[in-house]
Formats: sequence, C-alpha cells, structure tokens
Amino acid sequence: MSAAPDTKLDTLADLRVEIDRIDRDMHELLMERGEIIDRLIAVKARQGGGSAFRPGREASMMQMIAERHHGALPLDTVEGIWRIIISTFTYVQANYSVHADFSGGDAAMRDSVRFHFGFTVPCVVHHGAGGVIDAVARASGDLGMFRVDGGAAAGAWWKRLVPEGAPKIIARLPFVERPDHPAGMPIFVISVPLNEAAAHDVMLYAVAIDHWSGAIPELLGQLGGEVLGNVADGKAVSLLVSLPGTVDLETMLGALHKSGVTGLQAYPIGSHAARYEFTGRHSEAT
Repeated sequence: MSAAPDTKLDTLADLRVEIDRIDRDMHELLMERGEIIDRLIAVKARQGGGSAFRPGREASMMQMIAERHHGALPLDTVEGIWRIIISTFTYVQANYSVHADFSGGDAAMRDSVRFHFGFTVPCVVHHGAGGVIDAVARASGDLGMFRVDGGAAAGAWWKRLVPEGAPKIIARLPFVERPDHPAGMPIFVISVPLNEAAAHDVMLYAVAIDHWSGAIPELLGQLGGEVLGNVADGKAVSLLVSLPGTVDLETMLGALHKSGVTGLQAYPIGSHAARYEFTGRHSEAT
C-alpha cells in the first residue's frame, strides 16, 4: 500500500507572504526601470538629444500587452498600469504637460487623460481644439488632446496644423480599441512635429476643394481611406482625410480628381499607428 502524497495546503498567511514577495519584486523592477531611464537620458544627451515621445513604440507595446494578457485580472487594469508607467517615465525624461479640450463635458476627457497619462503628468484644461493647438505651439515640449471630431464648435481645426512648424497629430487613442474600453473616446494627440519617432501607418491630410462631390468617400474608400471631417466655407470645402501610409499623396490626388472637384490642395498634418481593435479572441490592426 503506497503512502499518501505529502501535500501542503496553502494558508492565508502563506498566500499573503507570496503577495508581499510579488509586490516587492514589482517595486524593485520599477526602480530598476528608473535607473535605465537615467542611462537613457545620458545616451540621448551624448547623441544630441531627441524626443522623449515614441508614439509608434507605445502603440506596439500596448498591442503586445493585450495579446499576451490572460487570467482573471482585467485588461483595463493592466493597460492602465502600463500607460501610467510609460507616461510617467517619459515625464521623468523630460517634463511635459497635457493640454486637453474639455469643451464637450469633462467626464470622458478626464477619464482619457488620466487613463493614458496618469496623475503625475500635469493636465491643462482648454475649451476647444483651437486652444489646445495654440498651447502646444507655444510650449514645444507638451502634448495636446482633443476628440477626433474636434467637437461641434471646432470647425475645420485641422487647417491650423498645416503650417510647417505647427503642431502635428502623432497618435490616436486608445492604442487598444475595444467596445467596453473605460477610456474609449476616440482622441487625437498632437505635439510639435516629430521626426524619427513618428508612426506612419495612417497618414492625415487637410484637403481643400472648391465644392463637395458625393463620389469622394467611395473613391477614398477604394484606397483604404476615409473622410473624418467635412466643413463648408461658402461653396468651398475643407476635408480631414485619413489614408494608409502605403498610399502616397499623388495617388490620393488622382483619385479625388476623378470626382470632378477643382481647386484641389492637400497638406500632410500628421500620422499615427494603425488602429488596433481587440476583442479577446480576435484582434485586427487597420
């Protein structure tokens, strides 16, 4: 007759010891991450500096976290923790503020600011996309946030991003889209123009035409693009257009010419990482 296996049942005290060990290890790792940031700052200084913002890398990191996550802990919590870690360590590299448009009611925008940037990064309240754009233009190290539609009273806000030195769109939030996201309102993030750090999966253009044509959405759709904004100024029309980064400007202009519009002009106003939709079973970048 074989002896019964020597098994030990966990006690609450045992489990609390394990939890304390894990908490201690996580804290140690965060402090270790901080030491690496100190070295990163030194390396950047030797190489002539560079932007602390890496929107393409951040989008990729958040997608990888969503894909590998499992277990009882909600993805919302994990994503929120990592957003605070990333944004706070970026703040440690170079202090910055987030300028946000609260004109549409503050609840959803406040949730988005705090979910994506935490409480260490200062938030400056504005009432309109125009105010955000002006503030970011004056404070070259800051970020701006406003709804993708710019708000009902914003007009053709994208025209203010056209000048060469004007702020540009660098990201679209949230990085991981899902129907029940706790801060899921579609947001554009702007900053002074980025060079090596920009993500170019999706390109954004301010397009001016003499008149509207109903053929435009279909023609852009054939290229994988869409009209995100449409504001009339008399007979003239200003459009906000998104296109895959693989479609060049000349191809878009050729497509729009087929619609019969005249007075066509287009200006790049930024870009962002591909939109990433996550359901838990299937995810897709668009």
